[in-house]
Amino acid sequence: MVQPRLVNDVFGDPGLLLDFSFGKRALLFDLGDLTSLSTREILRVQHVFVSHMHMDHFIGFDHLLRLFLHRDAALTIFGPLGIIDAVEAKLRAYTWNLLDETSPDFMIRAVEWNAGNAVKQQSFKSRWRFAPGIPSDLPISSHILYDEPNFHVEAARLDHGIPSLAFAFQERLRVNVHKVDLERCGLPVGPWLTEAKRLVRGRADPQTAIAIDGERQVILSDLLASGALVTAPGMRVVYATDFAFTPANVNKIARLARNADYLFIESVFLEQDMRLAESKRHLTARQAGQIAAAAKAARRIPMHFSPRYLGREAELQAEFETAARGE
Repeated sequence: MVQPRLVNDVFGDPGLLLDFSFGKRALLFDLGDLTSLSTREILRVQHVFVSHMHMDHFIGFDHLLRLFLHRDAALTIFGPLGIIDAVEAKLRAYTWNLLDETSPDFMIRAVEWNAGNAVKQQSFKSRWRFAPGIPSDLPISSHILYDEPNFHVEAARLDHGIPSLAFAFQERLRVNVHKVDLERCGLPVGPWLTEAKRLVRGRADPQTAIAIDGERQVILSDLLASGALVTAPGMRVVYATDFAFTPANVNKIARLARNADYLFIESVFLEQDMRLAESKRHLTARQAGQIAAAAKAARRIPMHFSPRYLGREAELQAEFETAARGE
């Protein structure tokens, strides 16, 4: 369903783009420097998940705002306590006298989570010159911040001296098309397959008929029985950055990333600089590798290297991989 990739290289601002293979949309984790993303990619983003509001995780808000400003669109930004105030402060920094009720209907919805079973949300509309709307509280299910039929996004609250959130994207169900079996059944490739996959992910009645063209139909259960559509557990992608190496943090990330398909995890310092890492409440590459090993993630991607190691990327990678292998 998604193609995950880092926004910047390992020495740049941390950030992760999850670009959907079908449909014009994407998810973005953190708002650091976004200049490496194309306008097309940014305008596909509908939901942003911010770990915390340090500059290298939030400075990209202005870039995002500038691109979306004169478009009919809605953007939801999730984050820890304080994200609503942070969004409002950014918006208050500009003069909006050129906006009025005839402006494009662009809205930002800021949603903050206090690690309980509810979130607080507030809307800011360009037609209101971004004056804050009436805040409201919404219940959430456990640690699931965002939920829709095909996937959900979970969060874990970590300690970075301040609250910092880690996130997990969980696809509901993976549905793949096997073209050989599709052809064996005499069925064409076409837009109807998108609807068929949507119905499977939504666990529709197996006897549901799907229109192929003006004359033909196929029954959902027949597609599955023939092997033309094959299901598998949904992809899990975890993004974890900016937290101290404490037992509580380690346990939370190990649980969040358990058997994940992808784990993107900060690896800021070399182990020889562990005291510096402790003072900054960051991980060493070795510590990050140990967490990745405990989580048993299939793909482990270290990121957020300190610029002090420019030219020494291989050392950080090696230290991470050695620990991730349990050595």
